[in-house]
Amino acid sequence: MSSVDAAALGAEEFVSLTTFKRSGEAVATPMWVVADGERLAFWTPAESWKVKRARRDPRVTVVPCSRLGKVAPGAEPVGGRATVVEDDAEVRRVRAVVKAKYGLGFTVITLVERLLRRGAAQRTVLLVDLD
Repeated sequence: MSSVDAAALGAEEFVSLTTFKRSGEAVATPMWVVADGERLAFWTPAESWKVKRARRDPRVTVVPCSRLGKVAPGAEPVGGRATVVEDDAEVRRVRAVVKAKYGLGFTVITLVERLLRRGAAQRTVLLVDLD
């Protein structure tokens, strides 16, 4: 996949990120996404199951979707490999890019998350190199 394709997927409002359980069962999650050069970047809670699955099996697929994860008929998923990045500087850098893209929505969602969790969740980054 070329960087133009990564840029196009990174420009989507939401993509469905699919990770795989030990059994091979696919688990799709609608997520915010940003382009990071020729890769895609996702800013997510470090303790999430998608991060645990990506650590064990880096295979993923991504496809544009709606806020609720509905994929348009005929949309073709693109395969890739996820890398879990915990470096604080990298997590802050990706957070800034996500915040710039999603603006007020980012601020509202992270505020609600803080209130519900009674504090900010530890975050990590999933960087996806597309096939």
